[in-house]
Amino acid sequence: MTDLERQLQGYSLAMVDIAYWRPDHPKLLQQFSWQLYDLAPQFPELKRFLDHWKREVEATIHSVRVAHRGLVGPSQWRSVDEILTLH
Repeated sequence: MTDLERQLQGYSLAMVDIAYWRPDHPKLLQQFSWQLYDLAPQFPELKRFLDHWKREVEATIHSVRVAHRGLVGPSQWRSVDEILTLH
């Protein structure tokens, strides 16, 4: 599925920051940033990724931050009643 097809189905861009600790450096808090198209507010793609992380990655998640904004929608505009030109 293309990105446009996803957007037309309600998906929009999400930015995810995952802070985590690795067992080899337990005092170093590391960060993984990722962008994906997902459905808010359920975020099924993010949940699927976090389930994979818990099963397959040897790292303890400290926190997950999500920033989300819809991409497809009516354009933002405002009506202009008159135009004033200054010289």
